[in-house]
Amino acid sequence: WDYCECNPLSHSTANWSATAEWTALAILQLPATATAQAIQLSAAAERRGRASLLVSTDPPYYDNIGYADLSDFFYVWLRRSLGDIYPELFNTLLTPKAEELIASPYRHGGKEKAQEFFENGLGKVFENIRKVQPVEFPMTVFYAFKQTEGTEAELGGGHPGRQKEQAGETHAPQTSSNLHGETADPQSQHVSTGWETMLSGLIDSGFAITGTWPMRTELGNRMVGAGTNALASSIVLSCRPRPADAPVATRHEFLAALKKELPDALRHLQDGNIAPVDLAQASIGPGMAIFTHYAKVMEADGSTMGVRAALGLINQLLDEILAQQEGEFDAETRWALAWFEQFGMEDGPFGEAETLSRAKNTAVNGLVEAGIISARSGKVRMLKRSELPSDWSPGTDKRLVHWEIAQHLIRALENGGETVAANILRQLGSNGELARDLAYHLYNLCDRKKWAQETLAYNSLIIAWPEISKLAYKTPGTSQTQEEMFR
Repeated sequence: WDYCECNPLSHSTANWSATAEWTALAILQLPATATAQAIQLSAAAERRGRASLLVSTDPPYYDNIGYADLSDFFYVWLRRSLGDIYPELFNTLLTPKAEELIASPYRHGGKEKAQEFFENGLGKVFENIRKVQPVEFPMTVFYAFKQTEGTEAELGGGHPGRQKEQAGETHAPQTSSNLHGETADPQSQHVSTGWETMLSGLIDSGFAITGTWPMRTELGNRMVGAGTNALASSIVLSCRPRPADAPVATRHEFLAALKKELPDALRHLQDGNIAPVDLAQASIGPGMAIFTHYAKVMEADGSTMGVRAALGLINQLLDEILAQQEGEFDAETRWALAWFEQFGMEDGPFGEAETLSRAKNTAVNGLVEAGIISARSGKVRMLKRSELPSDWSPGTDKRLVHWEIAQHLIRALENGGETVAANILRQLGSNGELARDLAYHLYNLCDRKKWAQETLAYNSLIIAWPEISKLAYKTPGTSQTQEEMFR
């Protein structure tokens, strides 16, 4: 559990004096005639006769956080010390929990009933908002929840240096539709239940997503984020009532619209330097904006496509788009990607390496000269970052390849920080941006294989890229500011 309390008598962030000062500064920005009222109410309870309300909300995260349980950690001590002073605030032994809108199995008699409670409650909330939402303005929903989910063992990660059977191929496909056929595995079994439930509630209550922005809301120094691939961004969904005359689309029409619009949207996100760990959930916005443009999407068998199936198709197309970007890389890097996906950092047969090199229009001896593999005794192995020469310089390397560049940038960042990485980037020209694109591709590959340590390396490079670029060129890098992404 991560919580925000600190020592109020300290001189650190959020000490008592600073908090009072910041609050006063905020109040001073209000018009002199402004009035405000804070009310604690149930968002799921229907209320009639209320004026229009402009709503911005960060909904509960399914079963991910037990807010009331966390409150009890502090409540029991506050009740002992302040119960006589504020009896109306502390008239219960523990904090109220019956109406708390989370999917808590122990509170509702099992997982299914907890899910039903959460789904029904969230649906009522969005229905109530729909009735009071002014037509002039959108509702905004902030959500920071990983787009995919897996078993505890899978999410715990692994490493490409371990055995291949541990590194991947752990998914048991469920029956669904893919991009090209009628039945396949669109990764729907790993679509986040939190995202699915939240989006279903939005859509079923009559909202459509009209815009989406990733916003860097999470501090890198928070406890849950330290040394992990925790999300750095919240996704802000701009939602308006869906028009009554919204069209009905077939599955084919929905896919055609996705293929037309999603690649540009994803490139826009990458240009804005979205962290790879956030890319999958950020792609939900433009993808679901297309999906919610329609009153409904019809499957080939006449049934209505659900949110989980739509998210699965969006995930598949995201993988395809990243795979298509592979064509931008040099032949040696394309070989390295295929080999890395199959063998990780383990030894592989020389014969397979040679066959793959011919398919990728390169040669094993050329890969050795490029400094990305070791080939001896009939075995071939990718060189680890720790094995790369510490005195490497792109200016003196006669056979620069994008794979090598990306690995050296990560090594420089890990060992010497952003300044050392900037010294390398300054010498790379356009190859630097291609190395960044490769980091996105490799993050996606390693995330699919559950190689947690490697995903952390590529994610860290992208997050640090704006500062590295700034130091390299002495001016802000080419990545967009958050304000520019709203234009």
